[in-house]
Amino acid sequence: MDFKQVIGRRRSIRFFEPEKPVEREKIQTVLEAARLASCAVNAHWLRAIVVERDKLPPEKLEAMKTPVSALIIELAPVHIYFYCDLGTVNRMQGARLRELVEVGALAPTHGWSRKFVDEFVYPQVLKPMTDTPTYPVAAAMDCGVAICQALLTCFDEGLGACMSAFNPAIAKELFNPPDDWIPLYVMLVGYPAESWEAGGQRPRPDFEELYHDAEYGKPFRRDPAVVEKLKQAGMIQRPAGPNNAERIAEIRALAERLGLPT
Repeated sequence: MDFKQVIGRRRSIRFFEPEKPVEREKIQTVLEAARLASCAVNAHWLRAIVVERDKLPPEKLEAMKTPVSALIIELAPVHIYFYCDLGTVNRMQGARLRELVEVGALAPTHGWSRKFVDEFVYPQVLKPMTDTPTYPVAAAMDCGVAICQALLTCFDEGLGACMSAFNPAIAKELFNPPDDWIPLYVMLVGYPAESWEAGGQRPRPDFEELYHDAEYGKPFRRDPAVVEKLKQAGMIQRPAGPNNAERIAEIRALAERLGLPT
């Protein structure tokens, strides 16, 4: 699928085919995409625990449900719990930066060398950074980049996915992540039961409300010609609207087929 179509087709899918398993190959592909994401200092803070719904005892599956995700957890065959491993920088002590030096990604033209990493970057920049209050935020941001690549790959693989918060205390009890892993989100994955369009693209704020040109308060003007080009490429699609009869009918049909309340 073309990249712009992948972005355009992504929806938070909340209706899955509960009895259709997801191939392990596809889950690996999703995780491979996360692993290849850009990451500051090559640290790669993102960690994941992959849980197959049908391998969880019923009481553990029930325990993981939250008021906003109970049904989705029940329908999705695969749950990927994402965490941020804050200890990785001090464990690696610049080793992954040295790898980038060795393969030429960080070049001597820009001042990089193994000595620069060992004597300056790690002891004077990276190690002190891990003691600042902004460190978890910076690490979590890079985790978000990797999660986004995984999320888009789900749709490229013909799957659907929905990001959700989860109860970290219960997850700690069930899955035993290390103490210094920060819980982020769970990605609920499966084959969508709803149409790929899922009622249209969901509402978003106005473009010029979000983005500024050169300074705050000066909107980055949206070019209608670019919008039209992106519509043709499948990135911008028919927007979801209120009282969409087609979508309402789809939800009712799904509820009847899956035995859900309406």
